[in-house]
Amino acid sequence: MIYKRMPIEIESPEEMGYGNIQFNLAESSVKDININELEANLNGLVLNYGDHRGDQKLRKLICENSEKIQIENVLVCQAAAMALFIVNTSLLTVADHLIVIRPNYATNIETPKAINCEISYVDLLFENGFQPNIAQIESKIQPNTKLISITTPHNPTGIVLNSTFINELINLAKAKNIYLLFDETYRELNFQSELKPYFAEKSSQVISICSLSKAYGLPGIRIGWIITQDKTLYYKFLAAKEQIIICNSVVDEYLAYSALKLRDKLLSKHHLTLKTNFSITKKWIENHTYLEWIEPEVGAVCFVKFKENLKINIDGFYTKLFEEFGTIVGPGHWFEETDKYFRLGFGYPLEFELTNGLKAIDACIQLNSKDLQ
Repeated sequence: MIYKRMPIEIESPEEMGYGNIQFNLAESSVKDININELEANLNGLVLNYGDHRGDQKLRKLICENSEKIQIENVLVCQAAAMALFIVNTSLLTVADHLIVIRPNYATNIETPKAINCEISYVDLLFENGFQPNIAQIESKIQPNTKLISITTPHNPTGIVLNSTFINELINLAKAKNIYLLFDETYRELNFQSELKPYFAEKSSQVISICSLSKAYGLPGIRIGWIITQDKTLYYKFLAAKEQIIICNSVVDEYLAYSALKLRDKLLSKHHLTLKTNFSITKKWIENHTYLEWIEPEVGAVCFVKFKENLKINIDGFYTKLFEEFGTIVGPGHWFEETDKYFRLGFGYPLEFELTNGLKAIDACIQLNSKDLQ
């Protein structure tokens, strides 16, 4: 495999230095929380090799609200990033074909590229509300298609793919004997709707991936998981994990267990922030002359688009936004999209940070636009 650094990582806030950023609107999660909020006591924790599949108490909490998923269907990994890596490298070879929805989180595209498998993209279009249709997927299927990669709730748009499409897709995958990967990292940031079951509950063809990073504000403990009802797949993924890391950090797993015990408390807090910040963002963009969006349904991000009537120096906009206004967003090229789009994270900043960051965007458009007086 040949690895290349991804722009989303090269230009990430942590690489640019948090101290250099005044208003961080590039993050795709809620605010990072303090360890004290987990009410965890590490005294007495034995620092041994942990269960290769993940701590049993942790796996039980991960699937406690599921009617079909049991702990033997859950494989705990070092974050969703590792989970995605394991699935892609376990299933795909240079002889296989992948279908992936785009725009998408970079890892869902770059890891298959490193494998050098054949990739077909299904591009979600602004004019279609970023909703795909089953004909788009079916037209891409080849005899060697092994995997279809879907993200819902979607990153970077915040859109939820409609249930009719999902059910049709699962039926198609069954008929064609193709695996479905559902990146469900944002499923618990459903601040406007009820929590839906993991898609892996619907079929053994479906693989679900999730983590604690986005919804719980815990990217620092690196805990995510794979869910599959297929026992053969499960052991294939377990073998990959054992060769990469053997087991997770028992400290990380204990902190993850502590967080999930406080699930309702933590999510209630984060959902309240999301509702407030979403309302601010919605009011800002609905009254905007030069920006538009497809309104997100869940999550902590939206994908903002410069309107066609605006002639702007795109490169200059992003450069000056950071250098002169101390503000960052996620430009479209992070997701293999044109930079006429940018991901705006409304879940991470405090209310005053979001408000001032939005003002900075407006001021920077004024500076870089050829149309404005």
